[in-house]
Amino acid sequence: GSKAPIQRLADVISGYFVPIVVGIAVLTFIIWIAFVQQGQFEPALVAAIAVLVIACPCALGLATPTSIMVGTGKAAENGILFKGGEHIERTHQIDTVVLDKTGTITNGKPVVTDFDGDEEALQLLASAEKGSEHPLADAIVNYAQTMNIKLLDTTDFEAVPGRGIKANISGKNLIVGNRQFMNDENVDIKNSEDIMTQFEKSGKTAMLIAINQEYRGMVAVADTVKDSTAAAIKQLHDLNIKVVMLTGDNE
Repeated sequence: GSKAPIQRLADVISGYFVPIVVGIAVLTFIIWIAFVQQGQFEPALVAAIAVLVIACPCALGLATPTSIMVGTGKAAENGILFKGGEHIERTHQIDTVVLDKTGTITNGKPVVTDFDGDEEALQLLASAEKGSEHPLADAIVNYAQTMNIKLLDTTDFEAVPGRGIKANISGKNLIVGNRQFMNDENVDIKNSEDIMTQFEKSGKTAMLIAINQEYRGMVAVADTVKDSTAAAIKQLHDLNIKVVMLTGDNE
Protein backbone atom coordinates (compact mmCIF):
# COMPACT_ATOMS: atom_id res chain seq x y z
CA GLY A 1 0.00 0.00 0.00
CA SER A 2 3.01 2.31 0.22
CA LYS A 3 6.30 2.72 -1.61
CA ALA A 4 9.75 2.67 -0.06
CA PRO A 5 11.87 5.80 -0.72
CA ILE A 6 14.21 3.83 -2.99
CA GLN A 7 11.22 2.63 -5.01
CA ARG A 8 9.93 6.17 -5.40
CA LEU A 9 13.40 7.16 -6.63
CA ALA A 10 13.39 4.27 -9.12
CA ASP A 11 9.97 5.40 -10.39
CA VAL A 12 11.25 8.96 -10.90
CA ILE A 13 14.28 7.69 -12.83
CA SER A 14 12.04 5.41 -14.90
CA GLY A 15 9.92 8.44 -15.79
CA TYR A 16 12.93 9.98 -17.57
CA PHE A 17 14.52 6.70 -18.64
CA VAL A 18 11.56 5.32 -20.62
CA PRO A 19 11.14 8.21 -23.09
CA ILE A 20 14.94 8.43 -23.54
CA VAL A 21 15.19 4.70 -24.39
CA VAL A 22 12.20 4.92 -26.73
CA GLY A 23 13.78 7.97 -28.38
CA ILE A 24 17.11 6.14 -28.87
CA ALA A 25 15.23 3.15 -30.35
CA VAL A 26 13.42 5.41 -32.83
CA LEU A 27 16.71 7.13 -33.69
CA THR A 28 18.35 3.69 -34.21
CA PHE A 29 15.52 2.72 -36.58
CA ILE A 30 15.96 5.92 -38.60
CA ILE A 31 19.78 5.60 -38.81
CA TRP A 32 19.52 1.91 -39.75
CA ILE A 33 16.92 2.35 -42.50
CA ALA A 34 18.55 5.53 -43.82
CA PHE A 35 22.28 4.75 -43.68
CA VAL A 36 23.15 1.19 -42.52
CA GLN A 37 20.78 -0.96 -44.62
CA GLN A 38 19.01 1.62 -46.70
CA GLY A 39 15.35 1.08 -47.35
CA GLN A 40 15.21 -2.28 -45.55
CA PHE A 41 12.45 -2.12 -42.94
CA GLU A 42 12.93 -5.47 -41.19
CA PRO A 43 16.63 -5.07 -40.15
CA ALA A 44 15.92 -1.53 -38.96
CA LEU A 45 12.98 -2.77 -36.87
CA VAL A 46 15.11 -5.58 -35.37
CA ALA A 47 17.81 -3.05 -34.43
CA ALA A 48 15.24 -0.75 -32.79
CA ILE A 49 13.69 -3.66 -30.88
CA ALA A 50 17.17 -4.78 -29.78
CA VAL A 51 17.72 -1.38 -28.17
CA LEU A 52 14.39 -1.61 -26.33
CA VAL A 53 15.07 -5.16 -25.12
CA ILE A 54 18.64 -4.50 -23.91
CA ALA A 55 17.89 -1.14 -22.29
CA CYS A 56 14.43 -2.19 -21.06
CA PRO A 57 13.46 0.05 -18.11
CA CYS A 58 11.09 -2.66 -16.83
CA ALA A 59 13.91 -4.18 -14.75
CA LEU A 60 14.50 -0.84 -13.03
CA GLY A 61 10.84 -0.46 -12.15
CA LEU A 62 10.33 -4.09 -11.07
CA ALA A 63 13.58 -4.82 -9.21
CA THR A 64 12.81 -2.77 -6.10
CA PRO A 65 9.24 -3.98 -5.39
CA THR A 66 10.31 -7.56 -6.20
CA SER A 67 13.25 -7.43 -3.80
CA ILE A 68 11.00 -5.93 -1.10
CA MET A 69 8.48 -8.76 -1.55
CA VAL A 70 11.21 -11.41 -1.37
CA GLY A 71 12.79 -9.73 1.69
CA THR A 72 9.41 -9.48 3.44
CA GLY A 73 8.64 -13.15 2.72
CA LYS A 74 12.04 -14.42 3.90
CA ALA A 75 11.79 -12.33 7.07
CA ALA A 76 8.26 -13.65 7.77
CA GLU A 77 9.59 -17.22 7.48
CA ASN A 78 11.93 -16.36 10.35
CA GLY A 79 9.22 -14.72 12.45
CA ILE A 80 10.18 -11.11 11.60
CA LEU A 81 7.36 -8.82 10.51
CA PHE A 82 7.96 -5.49 8.76
CA LYS A 83 5.35 -2.76 8.62
CA GLY A 84 6.30 -1.91 5.03
CA GLY A 85 9.04 -1.54 2.45
CA GLU A 86 10.27 1.72 3.94
CA HIS A 87 11.09 -0.04 7.23
CA ILE A 88 13.04 -2.79 5.45
CA GLU A 89 15.09 -0.13 3.66
CA ARG A 90 15.86 1.63 6.94
CA THR A 91 17.13 -1.47 8.78
CA HIS A 92 20.74 -0.53 7.95
CA GLN A 93 20.26 2.56 10.14
CA ILE A 94 19.37 0.53 13.26
CA ASP A 95 21.74 1.24 16.15
CA THR A 96 19.62 -0.07 19.06
CA VAL A 97 17.47 -3.16 19.48
CA VAL A 98 14.94 -3.33 22.33
CA LEU A 99 14.00 -6.82 23.54
CA ASP A 100 11.13 -7.98 25.69
CA LYS A 101 12.25 -10.30 28.50
CA THR A 102 9.65 -13.03 29.04
CA GLY A 103 9.46 -15.40 26.08
CA THR A 104 12.08 -13.48 24.10
CA ILE A 105 15.23 -13.51 26.20
CA THR A 106 13.82 -16.26 28.42
CA ASN A 107 12.09 -19.52 27.47
CA GLY A 108 8.71 -18.09 28.49
CA LYS A 109 7.83 -21.14 30.59
CA PRO A 110 8.19 -19.87 34.15
CA VAL A 111 7.18 -21.83 37.24
CA VAL A 112 6.17 -20.70 40.72
CA THR A 113 9.08 -21.38 43.07
CA ASP A 114 7.85 -19.70 46.26
CA PHE A 115 4.58 -18.46 47.70
CA ASP A 116 4.44 -16.41 50.87
CA GLY A 117 0.80 -15.81 51.74
CA ASP A 118 -2.50 -17.37 52.78
CA GLU A 119 -4.90 -19.54 50.77
CA GLU A 120 -7.31 -16.68 50.05
CA ALA A 121 -4.51 -14.59 48.54
CA LEU A 122 -3.52 -17.48 46.26
CA GLN A 123 -7.14 -18.12 45.28
CA LEU A 124 -7.81 -14.50 44.32
CA LEU A 125 -4.43 -14.23 42.57
CA ALA A 126 -4.97 -17.34 40.42
CA SER A 127 -8.58 -16.36 39.71
CA ALA A 128 -7.44 -12.98 38.38
CA GLU A 129 -4.63 -14.47 36.30
CA LYS A 130 -6.67 -17.25 34.66
CA GLY A 131 -7.85 -14.93 31.87
CA SER A 132 -4.38 -13.57 31.12
CA GLU A 133 -2.21 -14.79 28.22
CA HIS A 134 1.06 -13.89 29.98
CA PRO A 135 3.39 -16.85 30.74
CA LEU A 136 3.70 -15.71 34.38
CA ALA A 137 -0.08 -15.96 34.69
CA ASP A 138 -0.02 -19.52 33.36
CA ALA A 139 2.61 -20.45 35.96
CA ILE A 140 0.47 -19.05 38.79
CA VAL A 141 -2.73 -20.76 37.60
CA ASN A 142 -0.92 -24.09 37.20
CA TYR A 143 0.51 -23.74 40.72
CA ALA A 144 -2.94 -23.03 42.20
CA GLN A 145 -4.42 -26.03 40.40
CA THR A 146 -1.74 -28.33 41.84
CA MET A 147 -2.74 -26.99 45.26
CA ASN A 148 -6.42 -27.82 44.48
CA ILE A 149 -7.49 -24.19 44.77
CA LYS A 150 -10.94 -23.41 43.36
CA LEU A 151 -10.86 -20.47 40.92
CA LEU A 152 -13.50 -17.75 41.10
CA ASP A 153 -15.05 -15.45 38.49
CA THR A 154 -13.31 -12.12 37.98
CA THR A 155 -14.87 -8.74 37.23
CA ASP A 156 -13.31 -5.36 36.37
CA PHE A 157 -9.97 -6.87 35.34
CA GLU A 158 -7.31 -4.32 34.36
CA ALA A 159 -3.73 -4.97 33.25
CA VAL A 160 -1.30 -2.09 33.87
CA PRO A 161 1.73 -2.52 31.54
CA GLY A 162 5.03 -2.68 33.40
CA ARG A 163 3.25 -2.59 36.77
CA GLY A 164 0.79 -5.44 37.35
CA ILE A 165 -2.95 -6.13 37.42
CA LYS A 166 -6.07 -4.98 39.25
CA ALA A 167 -9.26 -6.99 39.58
CA ASN A 168 -12.47 -7.29 41.55
CA ILE A 169 -13.27 -10.83 42.72
CA SER A 170 -16.26 -11.65 44.93
CA GLY A 171 -16.44 -8.02 46.03
CA LYS A 172 -12.75 -7.85 46.99
CA ASN A 173 -10.28 -5.55 45.25
CA LEU A 174 -7.11 -7.36 44.27
CA ILE A 175 -3.85 -5.66 43.31
CA VAL A 176 -0.86 -7.68 42.08
CA GLY A 177 2.41 -6.21 40.87
CA ASN A 178 5.80 -4.75 41.60
CA ARG A 179 6.95 -2.29 44.28
CA GLN A 180 6.18 0.76 42.15
CA PHE A 181 2.62 -0.42 41.55
CA MET A 182 2.02 -0.98 45.27
CA ASN A 183 3.44 2.44 46.09
CA ASP A 184 1.21 4.02 43.43
CA GLU A 185 -1.81 2.31 45.03
CA ASN A 186 -0.74 3.38 48.56
CA VAL A 187 -0.23 -0.18 49.81
CA ASP A 188 2.17 -0.55 52.76
CA ILE A 189 4.78 -3.18 51.76
CA LYS A 190 7.49 -2.49 54.37
CA ASN A 191 7.20 -5.99 55.85
CA SER A 192 7.86 -7.58 52.45
CA GLU A 193 11.16 -5.89 51.59
CA ASP A 194 13.54 -8.48 53.07
CA ILE A 195 11.94 -11.54 51.51
CA MET A 196 11.44 -9.77 48.18
CA THR A 197 15.12 -8.80 48.04
CA GLN A 198 16.02 -12.41 48.80
CA PHE A 199 13.88 -13.66 45.90
CA GLU A 200 15.30 -11.07 43.53
CA LYS A 201 18.91 -11.91 44.38
CA SER A 202 18.18 -15.50 43.33
CA GLY A 203 16.99 -14.32 39.89
CA LYS A 204 13.29 -14.74 40.55
CA THR A 205 10.47 -12.40 39.59
CA ALA A 206 8.58 -11.47 42.76
CA MET A 207 5.02 -10.14 42.67
CA LEU A 208 3.30 -8.53 45.62
CA ILE A 209 -0.34 -9.24 46.46
CA ALA A 210 -2.75 -6.82 48.14
CA ILE A 211 -6.43 -7.31 48.96
CA ASN A 212 -8.55 -4.25 49.74
CA GLN A 213 -5.37 -2.09 49.94
CA GLU A 214 -3.78 -4.45 52.49
CA TYR A 215 -0.60 -6.41 51.78
CA ARG A 216 -1.40 -10.15 51.88
CA GLY A 217 1.55 -12.00 50.39
CA MET A 218 4.04 -12.52 47.63
CA VAL A 219 4.62 -15.01 44.83
CA ALA A 220 8.02 -15.70 43.22
CA VAL A 221 8.32 -17.04 39.68
CA ALA A 222 11.48 -18.18 37.90
CA ASP A 223 12.07 -18.32 34.16
CA THR A 224 15.23 -19.65 32.52
CA VAL A 225 17.23 -17.80 29.86
CA LYS A 226 17.16 -19.35 26.37
CA ASP A 227 20.30 -21.23 25.32
CA SER A 228 20.51 -19.10 22.15
CA THR A 229 20.10 -15.71 23.85
CA ALA A 230 23.77 -15.01 24.65
CA ALA A 231 24.92 -15.89 21.12
CA ALA A 232 22.18 -13.76 19.53
CA ILE A 233 23.05 -10.73 21.68
CA LYS A 234 26.74 -11.19 20.90
CA GLN A 235 25.93 -11.16 17.17
CA LEU A 236 24.06 -7.89 17.62
CA HIS A 237 26.99 -6.43 19.59
CA ASP A 238 29.36 -7.52 16.80
CA LEU A 239 27.21 -5.42 14.45
CA ASN A 240 27.75 -2.44 16.82
CA ILE A 241 24.07 -2.54 17.82
CA LYS A 242 23.16 -1.63 21.38
CA VAL A 243 20.84 -4.18 23.02
CA VAL A 244 18.28 -3.09 25.63
CA MET A 245 16.01 -5.27 27.77
CA LEU A 246 12.65 -3.61 28.36
CA THR A 247 10.80 -5.16 31.31
CA GLY A 248 8.61 -4.27 34.24
CA ASP A 249 10.86 -6.46 36.39
CA ASN A 250 13.46 -5.20 38.89
CA GLU A 251 17.04 -4.40 37.83
